[in-house]
Amino acid sequence: MNWQAITLTLRLALWVTAILLVVGLPIAHWIAFSRWRWKFLVEAVVALPLVLPPTVLGFYVLVAMGPRSPLGAWYESWWGRGLPFTFEGLVLASVLYSLPFAVQPFAAAFAAVERRLLDASATLGASRWRTFFRVVMPLSVTGLVTGVVLSFAHTVGEFGVVLMVGGNIPGATRTVSIDIYDEVQTLNYAGANQTALLLVVFSFVVLSVVYALNRKEWPAWPGR
Repeated sequence: MNWQAITLTLRLALWVTAILLVVGLPIAHWIAFSRWRWKFLVEAVVALPLVLPPTVLGFYVLVAMGPRSPLGAWYESWWGRGLPFTFEGLVLASVLYSLPFAVQPFAAAFAAVERRLLDASATLGASRWRTFFRVVMPLSVTGLVTGVVLSFAHTVGEFGVVLMVGGNIPGATRTVSIDIYDEVQTLNYAGANQTALLLVVFSFVVLSVVYALNRKEWPAWPGR
């Protein structure tokens, strides 16, 4: 089992999850409470990674990171190296790819908060920020945890975007999914099976946590 790839994958997932928590909360809040007529266009953009082939998204992210792009040129001028085929590039690509897995559960949880509670908070003189942190956030814990768990798990299992943007550099961009692919390519099915089995167990645990947190939302589920 390639522990270097596992460690790199966990580090990537932690970074991506932390960034999505910071970036996803304001986006989700806006989606949940905005009354803008064309809000659905923003929702469509956020959800785009759900339907786009990973290679397509990875290709355009790779082009956007290139030395001729504004982002790539700025990053290289500051750090003296490019973004493609680096850990930092993987983080950026993974944030974009996993964005809907964080924003959608966050937004759904925010939207489920009863409006009368928000109106009561405003009537008592609380600011929007105070209402958000004292009313909305505590009532949305289940959705927040779901978004965090799904974002982390989705990043762990990435393949197409990671391969397009990061390549296959040991210790730098070789994640668990790419390591499994390498093992299969070299006909080392035993090694691939060990790592794949680990991901199967991890995925099962993640889904169990998500379903356990949301069990009250499906009262009609068979056997309940």
